[in-house]
Amino acid sequence: MFNFRSPSFKKLSLDPESLQDKDMVERMLQEPRLIRRPVVKIGRKVYFGASADVLADILKS
Repeated sequence: MFNFRSPSFKKLSLDPESLQDKDMVERMLQEPRLIRRPVVKIGRKVYFGASADVLADILKS
């Protein structure tokens, strides 16, 4: 759910390999743009960053 491709992340100039889960959660709380969007819950599953086409296929299933 952490968006490593976000311009906000790129501005931080951090090494993705050096981030631990705790660090990523703290950064997402400080900067919500680091969360992959859209966030969609379908049933019991949550999808992060899925395209409209992917979500449409999931809904057809």
